[in-house]
Amino acid sequence: MSDNRVRRVAEQIKKDVSQIIGAEIKDPRVASITSVTDVELTRDLRYASVYVSIYGNEVEKEETLQTLVRASGFIRGEIGRRVRLRYTPEISFFLDTSIEYGAYIENLLKSLKKEENSDNERSSENN
Repeated sequence: MSDNRVRRVAEQIKKDVSQIIGAEIKDPRVASITSVTDVELTRDLRYASVYVSIYGNEVEKEETLQTLVRASGFIRGEIGRRVRLRYTPEISFFLDTSIEYGAYIENLLKSLKKEENSDNERSSENN
């Protein structure tokens, strides 16, 4: 199967899963800021790994992820109605921490820059 087709179908599933989570899942355990960051499909379009980023503390993240896992049958059914495929892919949800990791690295870089600036100021005062 064409890699372009797999990519296009993955993008469509990503868009649809985002809409389903935002508009159709009414469970209060789903955090209000939950975004789908990526969808990886197998070449035969039978299995989809959906990566979600969840804003909140660890308990909220775990509750939201477990709720999405329990709702995967509903989400799969909705995807089947929206995306015309011979087989609707089995959906697995995974927590994506790349945004948090990026923020952590950014904070580290900022603190290093502050230390460098303070070291430069001290060395210029000594001269």
